[in-house]
Amino acid sequence: MGLKSLLSLPFAKHIVRKNRWWENNAVKVQNKLLLSLIRQAKNTRFGKDHNFAEITNYTQWKANVPIRDYEELKNYIQQIIDGEENVLWPGAPIYFCKTSGTTSGVKYIPISRGSMSNHVTAARDAILSYIAESKNTAIVNGKMIFLQGNPELTKTGDILTGRLSGIVAHHIPAYLTKNRLPSFETNCIADWETKVDAIVDETLPENMSLISGIPPWVQMYFEKLQNKTGKLIKDVFPKFDLFIYGGVNFDSYRKTFESLIGKKIAGIELYPASEGFIAYQDSQKERGMLLCVNHGIFYEFIPADEFFNENPTRISLADVQIGVNYVIILNTDAGLWGYNIGDTIKFVSVSPYRIIVSGRIKHFTSAFGEHVIAAEVEKSLERTIARHAAQVNEFHVAPRVNPKNGLPYHEWLIEFQKEPENIANFSKMLDNELQSLNTYYKDLISGGILKPLQITIISKNGFRNYMKSIGKLGGQNKVPRLANDRKIADKLSIS
Repeated sequence: MGLKSLLSLPFAKHIVRKNRWWENNAVKVQNKLLLSLIRQAKNTRFGKDHNFAEITNYTQWKANVPIRDYEELKNYIQQIIDGEENVLWPGAPIYFCKTSGTTSGVKYIPISRGSMSNHVTAARDAILSYIAESKNTAIVNGKMIFLQGNPELTKTGDILTGRLSGIVAHHIPAYLTKNRLPSFETNCIADWETKVDAIVDETLPENMSLISGIPPWVQMYFEKLQNKTGKLIKDVFPKFDLFIYGGVNFDSYRKTFESLIGKKIAGIELYPASEGFIAYQDSQKERGMLLCVNHGIFYEFIPADEFFNENPTRISLADVQIGVNYVIILNTDAGLWGYNIGDTIKFVSVSPYRIIVSGRIKHFTSAFGEHVIAAEVEKSLERTIARHAAQVNEFHVAPRVNPKNGLPYHEWLIEFQKEPENIANFSKMLDNELQSLNTYYKDLISGGILKPLQITIISKNGFRNYMKSIGKLGGQNKVPRLANDRKIADKLSIS
């Protein structure tokens, strides 16, 4: 047992005990954090525009600071790009995180020194929570890999700019740098497939113990490893014990991963966003991810079914309820205020506060008033896969509003790793499961407005080819699983 392994367990237990205070006092911590954020930003341009100096409680906060998306914040961002300081947060950001918006084109999300520190701390604590609970200290002795974006940074104005995973690569704690792969040179390879090939070559001789990344791209890495060696991943990396992931629901990938690896493996789900590190899985025994209430973000929540109303309900952590689908709103120590990141979440526990990501407020299928959300389609597919000998790589759901023959329907475009023996039975069960989870959809089927869903089988690597065709292969990019139009579906169908 190495020194690092020897010290990791007592350190992990210490951090978990330390964090338990804010876990158990989450509402108090959040209320104090709001006032702290207001106090620090009251002399910024945004703070003056929104009367921060006069705000002393959450009711006044809601009256002065509206919910906004990137477009409504863009004017302030431009002022920062133009070289002004004290715009959204004191001073200037240390980075802009560059992301691709669905309506705004490229977005530049500010990252402050404090918010960067919170990103690193939350990721560290996720691993330490696992070590403290599992007593598995061996992972710190082996090599670790994160399939991430290019760490090379450019400048926007005078602000260093890059993708989130590329920025984070510059802040890996010193005690992990000797264990970390791939090399900086490999990470900088622009073409994703070439990069993964290089990562395969670089990691094959190593003792890999921890692998991390977005599931579809880690799957690509595993498949390349298997094609090169003819072995299961457990035989390529006998010490591989922990998979860390985020970005998409993992359940539909689980069987495929277990087949590629050759065994079940522990996993940690993370919820990092460009705007801040929101939650992490702190237990292998409990459902959901622990909400990071002490990490520079004051959270607000709006019931998803009210979000597009003129005056939706807007609440703080104190008033959330288990099982309600909420749009999550962020106020951060990088200067994002009343900011809608577009995600929806549900609480699965309030002691402590644990959440699951249920989807995107703009990613749903409701061409006929059914408002089917990601959590419902993913749960339907998960249940159906469990009853059939099938494995799914990726899928996308879109409406077929004007078919040539018969009633409209939901088209499920599915790329199978292993097709079910009877696709008709699979499709029927999938539709029944969706009806059981969404009563509006059930009413449309039983009322003869829609016919049951239809599955279109997408050929092997069809989703990867689509992402490559639009220049979004790899990194943090992922295919939206639901849509209200056929922009993605039609391209997938002919790929």
